[in-house]
Amino acid sequence: MSNTKFAQTLFERHQKTDTAPSTSSVCKLFTRILLMLFPEQSPKKYRSATIIKDRLDIYNSEFKELLNVMQKQLDQDPGVISAAFMAKLPNIYELLCEDIHATLAGDPAAKSEYEVIRTYPGFYAIAFHRMAHALYELNVPLLPRILSEYAHSKTGIDIHPGAQIGSSFFIDHGTGVVIGETASIGKNVKIYQGVTLGALSVSKDMASQKRHPSIEDDVIVYSGATILGGDTVIGHHSVIGGNVWVIESIAPHSKVYNRAQPEVSTKK
Repeated sequence: MSNTKFAQTLFERHQKTDTAPSTSSVCKLFTRILLMLFPEQSPKKYRSATIIKDRLDIYNSEFKELLNVMQKQLDQDPGVISAAFMAKLPNIYELLCEDIHATLAGDPAAKSEYEVIRTYPGFYAIAFHRMAHALYELNVPLLPRILSEYAHSKTGIDIHPGAQIGSSFFIDHGTGVVIGETASIGKNVKIYQGVTLGALSVSKDMASQKRHPSIEDDVIVYSGATILGGDTVIGHHSVIGGNVWVIESIAPHSKVYNRAQPEVSTKK
């Protein structure tokens, strides 16, 4: 392909591609919002509630400007969406506080809220997920995935913004965790590193159907467990052991694990 034809091909792509704010501008804004909610992650402290309110108003305006760039792709006015997101922040904050308390209660190594907020990848991933999920619920295109992939790149924890996650959620260690778009997680759930809440092999025309499992309240899922399928329900107060493969529903109060095989002697 000649340079002239290549340039024409790229030009045509530029003309038909939807506009969107840069990934860096999106991530920077929502990082600043997170720092406002939890100043433990920043040395900056605000001197009055009035200043904080003014700063939240500024973030609202900045978010509206980001949305203006992609206005043709939105089903509501950018100002309506930005205001709706900001109205969700108090609930997001309360959920994250419960997540912090769940981490403190569930990890003997956690010494303080400050330590959890500042150093735990699970908290960081959940914080971005709860913001991304709020945008997902408002039908904002692209931006929820930008936030989820940003958190994924920082923590190794991959949570689709569509996943529904209840209060007091704790991801211990976290590396390699994958939670799919239609997964549903109840309250007081704890999962360890390498857990996959995924889909069985499905066709593209099932994209609008539930494809990922449901985890009910008070469930523990240990490292390396793989739970697949939209019809799969893990009943409340169950324990899923490490490295198990689950594609069928589990009754409440169950324990699922790989039983070690006895060693067979070959000596006679």
